This record gives sequence, C-alpha cells and structure tokens, in this order.
Amino acid sequence: MKKVRLGKTGLYVTKPAMGCLPIQRAPMDEAVRILRRAFTAGINYFDTANMYTDSEEKLGRALGDVRHEIIISTKSQARDKKTAAAHIDNSLKMLKTDYIDLFQFHMADNVPDPDDPDGAFAAALEAKRAGKILHIGITAHLLDAAFAQVESGYFETMQFPFSYLATERELALAALCKEKDMGFIAMKGLAGGLLTDARACCAFLEQYDNVVPIWGVETMAQLLEWIALGENPPVLDDALLAVIEQDRAELSGAFCRSCGYCMPCAVDIEICNCARMKRLIRRMPSRLYLTDDWRAKMRKIEDCIDCGLCKTRCPYGLDIPNLLRENLRNYDEFCASHFDSRSEGVSL
Repeated sequence: MKKVRLGKTGLYVTKPAMGCLPIQRAPMDEAVRILRRAFTAGINYFDTANMYTDSEEKLGRALGDVRHEIIISTKSQARDKKTAAAHIDNSLKMLKTDYIDLFQFHMADNVPDPDDPDGAFAAALEAKRAGKILHIGITAHLLDAAFAQVESGYFETMQFPFSYLATERELALAALCKEKDMGFIAMKGLAGGLLTDARACCAFLEQYDNVVPIWGVETMAQLLEWIALGENPPVLDDALLAVIEQDRAELSGAFCRSCGYCMPCAVDIEICNCARMKRLIRRMPSRLYLTDDWRAKMRKIEDCIDCGLCKTRCPYGLDIPNLLRENLRNYDEFCASHFDSRSEGVSL
C-alpha cells in the first residue's frame, strides 16, 4: 500500500489507515480478527484514544506481538498534568507496549500551554523525555482553534475532520499543514456516515499527498472495502465528480457529523443520530429508520428539557435542541407519507 510521510514526525504511514473508534462496538474476538486482517493486508497505522472504551485493549490484544511493525496514535482529553500522565500510562498498558508513536491532545479548543507546569502538555513532555511517547500532535473540531494550533509550532501533527464537504477554509488548513510540514490526519472522511460512496471519498482524498485518512472500521466488510480501495486507489473522474457535486448540493450548510461529543443526553435522546435523521432517511435505505424502535427514539425528542448542555458540547456550534425538533418534524412528515396504515409495514 501507498505510504505517506506524516510531516515532521518522519513516520511513514499507510494511506489508508485505520480509525479505531468504531471497533469498540465489535465483540472482542471479532475486533481482534478485523485488526489482524488489517495488519496482514499491509495497513500499518492505527489511530485510537483513551476515551474509546476498549479500543486500545483490542488493539493491544490483536497486534501486541507485531508492535514494532506498526504505528499507533492515541489521545487524551485530559487538560491537567496528573490526569494526562495517568491516561498515557493506561494507554501503554492497554496497548501492550512501552511507547506510543504519536500522542495527541484530544479535541482541543485552544492551544495547550507547554510552559504550564500543571497542564497536560507538561505530562506529554515528561513522557516524551522518558521515551513513553515519540511525537506530540493535536486533534481539533473548531477551525479557529486548529489554525492557532498549527501556527503555534508546538505540534507535529493535526487531526481534523476532512472530506469532500470541506469548505475553502478547511482546505486552507490542510495546505497550511503542508507548508508547516505538519502531518495532516483526516478524520470523518465520510462526514459521520452521511457520505455513502466510498470510491468518491477515497478519490477526493487521494488528491492531497500530505493528507492521511483514517477510515473508521467496525466490520470486516468495511475493512475489506478500504483495503481494496487502498490497493487500487480510484481516480477522480467525471462520474465521481458528479457524485461529489450532488452530495455537496444536498448537504450544504450546518449538519450533524455524529461525532457524539454532545452525549450523553440528560433525557436519553440519541442525539448523534436523531439530529441528522432528515438526511439519513433520504440517503440510506429508508426502511431501516421507519421501525417501531426508531419511531420511539425520535419521539424522545419531545422530552427535551432545553438544558443546553448539548449545545455547549457541540464542537460545530449547532443549535441542537432546535435541530432535533426540525428533524422530528421532518421525520413525522416522511413517516406519514410512507407508512401504509392498512398493514403493519411501510410502503416504499
């Protein structure tokens, strides 16, 4: 598989690489099988995080015996030295390793201060001096913060959402990373699952020689698709450009990327799916979302107490309570037009 130099880290990682957030949803044995298959196919870069429940443990179990043949990045959302140090040590234990290739400050909304003796950066620097981590990067969801982090010169990599729905400013961020020789790690290349043409997504990212996409994998079928695309990268031809232009037209404006940072909800609304239902029912097989289970989930939106916590957590600044109500109205209209009252099913 093609390998890309990850900026000034000097690490050469495969394109594609594997994002290990979704693997937490797979049973342990299946997760180990998937991760092992990724390795034997030639994928050498695996991205995980302390907060991805058992993702690190699964990675350690699957690939601990080939540790020196792979590159691992993990993350901590800690903002103080003590917690960050504990996270680093726990990651080493779970990953069954004595070093982390790339440690990243997770979802940072500012520039961490390397001179703060009690901050998370102090823990990272101490861990680097001790050989526990080799390189320091950062992940962000806010553009202003991302630009400031790149300009600071403190980090070797930037991880940011990047797909063919990227704005001009997001494209400029990738270009700035190239100029600064920072590795650019593209998360959410499928825009949280709203983009469904893997060939188009892959072809778009193939244009950027400094961008490494980490594709989230939960099933063997998903992995095999990315392996095939990695072995034979698609060319951005007229047909794929037409797919991209249509998706850009349909998905323009603010939309939920299903990052999940708004969760948990005080009244148990499944925000990360309910807030994008109006797009899901038009872009996925609709029958999946017209079940009694999904109707019950959408009705939970009526329980919203407007506490505002989800709004404060959203890295994209979405007005989530109003977005949820808009999606419920749209969903109800869609159900009314597609549900066959003469039977137990839907008429599609």
